[in-house]
Amino acid sequence: MKVAIIFGSKSDTEKMRGAAKCLKEFGINYSAHILSAHRVPEELEKTLSKLEVEGYDVIIAGAGLAAHLPGVIASKTILPVIGVPIEAAFNGMDALLSIVQMPKSIPVATVGLNNSYNAGMLAVQMLSIKSPELKEKLLAFRKNMKEQFISENSLGVEL
Repeated sequence: MKVAIIFGSKSDTEKMRGAAKCLKEFGINYSAHILSAHRVPEELEKTLSKLEVEGYDVIIAGAGLAAHLPGVIASKTILPVIGVPIEAAFNGMDALLSIVQMPKSIPVATVGLNNSYNAGMLAVQMLSIKSPELKEKLLAFRKNMKEQFISENSLGVEL
């Protein structure tokens, strides 16, 4: 199981670390790439072809502003693409709407602004469909999350 994390600018590195963190927690192999749909479209296409040949399963793509990268990737591969809108202008609404409003038949799953961790988690969920071992890890993660929440909040809160 392999996931590619692609984003359009070095300045987005910190916001995309959450995806890598999540994938590491579940022991999923990943690679990260800085590629722009507008500045280096040929390199993007070469990389997508390579990812398909190398057996990648899911692509997480982060982009801000016009945020075309996830949609361009989705138009060039049948691998599932998870878009991460990155806040840069207009409180990130431009990026969010650009990623979520894809044309019919070219979907991009979309998570919240700057929420690359959830993109990683969605990739884990997708991959758990074909991996019983990963499914067990995911179930244990959810169980632990619930137990921790109950433990931390069982005594109420002081306002």
